[in-house]
Amino acid sequence: MNTEEIVKFLSRGENNGKEIRIDFKKRVAMSGLFIKGNDYADLESKNFWRIVSHKNIDQWKLSGDLDLAKIFSGAEFQRLRLAQAEPVVGK
Repeated sequence: MNTEEIVKFLSRGENNGKEIRIDFKKRVAMSGLFIKGNDYADLESKNFWRIVSHKNIDQWKLSGDLDLAKIFSGAEFQRLRLAQAEPVVGK
């Protein structure tokens, strides 16, 4: 996906602060939160995104520790959608 598609999806009100399911082109799907750190604008300009995976969300909400997040290339994304009741935990 390109930056504009991802920004458009994330800017919709119903997606704000909610867990997102990310389907990748060449890897297992996962769910997580897109995080806006100090470098958000720089990462966005390069189509990179900081994401906290489902298994680390509770810990991140308590600590706000950006080390719990990983950076992913938006070019690897195939589809974004709101996570359902059963989140996808990547392998």
